[in-house]
Amino acid sequence: MREIDDIERLKRINAALMSRVERAMDQQGNAFSLFQTAINLESRVKLRTEELRSTLRRLERSNIDLADAKENAERANTSKTRFLAAASHDVLQPLNAALLSVSALADLQSGEEGRRLVRQVERSLETMGDLLRTLLDISKLDAGVIQPEWADVALDPLFASLKSDFQPLADKKGIRLRFRATDFAAVTDRTLLRRILQNIVSNAIRYTSKGGVVVAARRRGASLRIDVYDTGSGIPDDERDEIFEEFHRGTASAADLTGGLGLGLSIVRRMVEALRHDLTFSSVVGRGTVFRLSLPLSVTPQAPAAPPDPEPPRAYGLFGARVLLVENDEEVAEATTALLERWRCSVRSAATADGAIDALGDTDWIPDVIIADQHLDHGDLGSEAIAEARAFLMRQVPAVIVTADPSDQLQRSARKEGIEVMLKPVKPAQLRALLAHLLA
Repeated sequence: MREIDDIERLKRINAALMSRVERAMDQQGNAFSLFQTAINLESRVKLRTEELRSTLRRLERSNIDLADAKENAERANTSKTRFLAAASHDVLQPLNAALLSVSALADLQSGEEGRRLVRQVERSLETMGDLLRTLLDISKLDAGVIQPEWADVALDPLFASLKSDFQPLADKKGIRLRFRATDFAAVTDRTLLRRILQNIVSNAIRYTSKGGVVVAARRRGASLRIDVYDTGSGIPDDERDEIFEEFHRGTASAADLTGGLGLGLSIVRRMVEALRHDLTFSSVVGRGTVFRLSLPLSVTPQAPAAPPDPEPPRAYGLFGARVLLVENDEEVAEATTALLERWRCSVRSAATADGAIDALGDTDWIPDVIIADQHLDHGDLGSEAIAEARAFLMRQVPAVIVTADPSDQLQRSARKEGIEVMLKPVKPAQLRALLAHLLA
């Protein structure tokens, strides 16, 4: 090896060799570092994956628990509705007997003070009945057991029916009540729409002491809007969010609030939601309120309304009318019999369908009308008792079912069989008017 004399050159060669060694060591270090990083990353991925799986398992268990809780809540709602229905029937039975007895008692009063007290008791009993039926309706709506029956509903006959109901009340208060004629029809549930308008108009009249109430319908594109105007006390701004709550009653003025339960608009809100309609309102205190109900417009042409039937003669009575009464509750049967006999009716009573046939005895005594409670002992139904009595007599005797069951199914089946339905507690004046109508 030749001798190297250039020290500087030797230093440069040494530095170059050291640099190469250092770069080689750095490369090895980087590779080892990458290897270590990869191992750490894999561990973290496995850890996060396990945490995610655990979270998903907990979420799945939570979803199962929520589904179970929802199912339990739905069962509880349905159970509550059934309980209220049964409880309402049991409570309405003695309430119905009390109303009928009070009505019979009123006929025995000779003094004005006695008649005043009887009227006061009768009003209280009617208010209790209205409250029980309303609470049952709210329960059924909350439980979702009321399913709308969609149909094309002509508004003019509906308006005429509401006007007939509320005109006496408006006349008594000295205010105007107008329903503007219309040929529009809506796609809705006939019964629920009537209840909605009935409650809104009732509230409008209750809170109006001068001026009047107007109900009108107008088209808005593919929708229909029904407006209910009143010149009543109005709704203050701080009560706008409360008027649809249960038992809320307005305090804006000294309007006639007699008999108000504060549940009308609460029912309205639930029914509007069930129908998926839209309800808004605007109001000015001291000047009045307008409620606006928007619902789908029917495009089906409506047949012209048939002319109304002539009213039955007013000089009718119940004297001598033969009534077959089918009622399993002894107190209600006694009270109803006493009331009918005060009206000079001839009454035969029974507690079951078989008993009704036995009460007929022979065809020499043929009832002019049958009154039957729907739910009798041993699972018997008033509708079945009426059918058996009609078959036995071989004639379509006019009949009335008196019941605490407000179901639409019962209403439909009764209409199909030509049977009238009255809800308990029965108001004696309404029962007498219905009987007189059937006998006429």
